[in-house]
Amino acid sequence: MRRSNFDGVIEAVRYTPNGRIALARLYERRGTVWSDRILLDRKELTELLKVGKCLVTGYRKLYRGCTFETGSPVRLNGENIVTKDRSAGRDNLAGIPIF
Repeated sequence: MRRSNFDGVIEAVRYTPNGRIALARLYERRGTVWSDRILLDRKELTELLKVGKCLVTGYRKLYRGCTFETGSPVRLNGENIVTKDRSAGRDNLAGIPIF
């Protein structure tokens, strides 16, 4: 089995009224296995990005275990959390559903 080149997959987010991420729902790689869905607040998500974890947008394929359909990489741009193809005026993860 090929090792993934990312540490987490963000599948949904919740924004505050001022456009900041309040919660992110994601799967996190833990060695050779993946976690169940976990919720991280903005502070915890920012910490993961600051320590160099590679997060991408996407979702887990139904009935496929640790197989993911992935999208854009997520990065920290100043104080904003954005996908690679978005401007940094506010937090913006393109193509990710809101929960």
